[in-house]
Amino acid sequence: QVQLVESGGGSVQEGGSLTLSCAASGHFFNVKYMGWFRQAPGKEREAVASIIIPILDRTIYYENFVKGRFTISVDKARNTMWLQMNSLKPDDSAMYYCAASARAAFVPTDKDAYAYWGQGTQVTVSS
Repeated sequence: QVQLVESGGGSVQEGGSLTLSCAASGHFFNVKYMGWFRQAPGKEREAVASIIIPILDRTIYYENFVKGRFTISVDKARNTMWLQMNSLKPDDSAMYYCAASARAAFVPTDKDAYAYWGQGTQVTVSS
């Protein structure tokens, strides 16, 4: 089992920045990749960014709507993943979830590939 706890959400003005963190505990050695998803009220949960955990293969995936604005990173020694979010827009407002997968195949946008989820942290961007 892997436990995930997000933090760092909050309210910012449009154009502002936030850094989300996801602290993992438990059997983290089983985790192959991690990702950030978000869900706005009335909308489906959508992928934001994902990263492969093994150091020799830090493949990263970004959804087009965050490319150039968000940066995902991970520190395996600290079992922590971050999402640096810059140039935030009102459309970025959502509950942000951290997720972890033990699957070998990297399928970053498939919610079913992630067995472990955090409780979420709220991000609100006002115009």
